[in-house]
Amino acid sequence: MLETLKAMILDAQEMPLEAGVPRRLAVEAVPGKASVCIGVRRSGKSTYLFQIMQRLLNDGVSRENILYLNFFDDRLRGLERDGLGAVAEAYYSLYPQKKHAEKVYCFFDEIQMMPGWESFVDRLMRTEKCEVYLTGSSAQMLSKEIATQMRGRALSWEMFPFSFREFLDYKKIEAAGELSTKARLVVQKAFDAYWETGGFPEVLGVERHIRIMTHQEYFNAVLFRDLVERHNVSHPKAVSDLAHWLVNNAASFYSINRLTGYLQSLGHKVPKSAVADYLAWFEDAYFLFGVRLFDASLGRSHTSPKKAYCVDHALIRSVSSGILVNSGHLLENLVFTGLRRTSPDIFYYKTKSGKEVDFIVSTRGRSRALVQVCETLADPQTKKREVQALAEAMTELNITTGFIVTRSEHELIDTAPAPIPVIPAWRFLLDLSNAEAAEVQAE
Repeated sequence: MLETLKAMILDAQEMPLEAGVPRRLAVEAVPGKASVCIGVRRSGKSTYLFQIMQRLLNDGVSRENILYLNFFDDRLRGLERDGLGAVAEAYYSLYPQKKHAEKVYCFFDEIQMMPGWESFVDRLMRTEKCEVYLTGSSAQMLSKEIATQMRGRALSWEMFPFSFREFLDYKKIEAAGELSTKARLVVQKAFDAYWETGGFPEVLGVERHIRIMTHQEYFNAVLFRDLVERHNVSHPKAVSDLAHWLVNNAASFYSINRLTGYLQSLGHKVPKSAVADYLAWFEDAYFLFGVRLFDASLGRSHTSPKKAYCVDHALIRSVSSGILVNSGHLLENLVFTGLRRTSPDIFYYKTKSGKEVDFIVSTRGRSRALVQVCETLADPQTKKREVQALAEAMTELNITTGFIVTRSEHELIDTAPAPIPVIPAWRFLLDLSNAEAAEVQAE
């Protein structure tokens, strides 16, 4: 096993780093803590490890000081017998002069495949001069659970499919500062493409039918590897039917009782507790999310219906039946994923008169903001309804920042308690990215 490990370490040091499109994430290593990348399957976690490795090389770190292993490689099956300690032994037998003398950067992909990995990583950080980066996603353990297992000994960051800003990076389109008329038209055209393709890196630039097939493959992989196999689910068809219902009803309300009744109407004998588990597992896999009511009473917040959203708006179109999903719901889902990249603290709100506001969100170091999503305000009654809901919520919550996000409209509505900007989705998503970048720089 030792010779196999040495060969794999040397092979990895010679392999070309396919770093892809640089991601707009700021990850800083903290001494004594592993860095863990968590997120949905195929969002680019492993590629981001290569990007960190490339940055280290650009900063003058020797390739010999970078240890990379993908534990999904079947050549490492023998480690289950020999123990993960053989990894450090193999590396330092190649480079004995580096032990306790030079920092070694360890990148472990799919490490959850190996039993006892937690104690190995902990020991490595305590006894060696190293930085450790981890990622993983499989039927054995979700990447989110890796961060949980390493709690207190790790810092985690979330990886989502490409944001609109990252999609522009992929397209090599600049969108900084004030845009000229030509630049704005280029960005708007790119947004139309992003609207169609979504943000999963693997589907960009492929034919539509390939994109749909790939999205469906992702959907099935999450269902059957991350849920059915991993949790040994006895009603796999119920999980599939539930996921399809949630995707078909993106940006719509649901409750445990309603979902249980729906599954039972299909002939599934599943209790409410099982449905609650399925929903939690979807969220753990960063695949489907539930947004709760914003309420001072935690009891009301938890018992009120939630709203369903998917990690990628284009995946909804590829997987759904197309009967219930409309472009307004897709736009709301798109805005949700943009907000979710900046903060996990997202709720919806209902005013005292029963009017709904789609999102209330707080991001790092910033006050709360209210966001209403409406595909178009062309109809006067629609405009009146959306503005009234937002204005009422701003007054009740004493929040002065509120937006209405549309597909393409732009104006400033003068109303109390504060003017309400109407912003096209492409601009809103870019502004979110700019605000997040400014916060990271300020930290």
